[in-house]
Amino acid sequence: MALRPVDKLLATYLGFVSIVILARGNVLLPANMGMLVAHVLFGTLLFLFAKLEEGDSVGKIIHDAYPLLFILPLYMEFGLFNDQLGLDYILENDRQVQWMEDLLFGGQVSFTLIRDFPSVSLSWLLHLAYLAYYPIILVGPIWLFLRRENERARSIVFTTTVAFVICYVFFVLYPVAGPNYAFEHPTGPVRDVLPARLVYSALSIGSSVGAAFPSSHVAASLAATVALLNNWKPLGRAFVIPCLLLIVGTVYCQMHYGVDAMAGIFAGFAAAWIGIRLDGPATDRA
Repeated sequence: MALRPVDKLLATYLGFVSIVILARGNVLLPANMGMLVAHVLFGTLLFLFAKLEEGDSVGKIIHDAYPLLFILPLYMEFGLFNDQLGLDYILENDRQVQWMEDLLFGGQVSFTLIRDFPSVSLSWLLHLAYLAYYPIILVGPIWLFLRRENERARSIVFTTTVAFVICYVFFVLYPVAGPNYAFEHPTGPVRDVLPARLVYSALSIGSSVGAAFPSSHVAASLAATVALLNNWKPLGRAFVIPCLLLIVGTVYCQMHYGVDAMAGIFAGFAAAWIGIRLDGPATDRA
């Protein structure tokens, strides 16, 4: 069985990260050795995929689903990578982004929005929208796989993976911590709503420093929504409003600079264009 575009994309990305690790030295650090070994194992996985027989239904399911399962390990990986740089080093990049923020928006909107508009209802809605990231990128492919619309599901997975890879390359080469690390956190009722507590709990468990620019929340959600609109319009339409609220929420909730969100929009549309051209069947689904 031939390798798919998503396989080649992830192999290229991991090859790029391996080269960066080798170029920066300290290869013998446990974290770096672990990442390089993991990359070799990924190559082995691709070799096995290439040898799949047409009748191997279990292997095909794994081949279809694995990119979604790899998103979290890849996210954690560059977190380990950037930990070696140190927060102070990364915050130097934040100062450059903050300069762009001042230039474009006349101030630090990621800091001022929630303080200028301290609405409990708005905070609840936009923190909830921030959490909508997970269903936006997962529900569509899972639903289509369950319906045995595998080609459409794979198209959405590929498009979303392109968005992640675009962002992850920036995270490796130009890590930005983001306003969650650069500024003091909001306080008061807007910070105490349940969705906000869930967001901060999730970040305390699995956040990787250096993953702010571009916003992968924005890029992946937008790419997945456009891909859904191209492959299964009813579900895509259902995610349009949550996706738009998420874009605003990343800034209002002080998780990303406005510049991060703008860059995420560009990355999301670029990923959608690439995905539709390379691996995305246009449909007439109403």
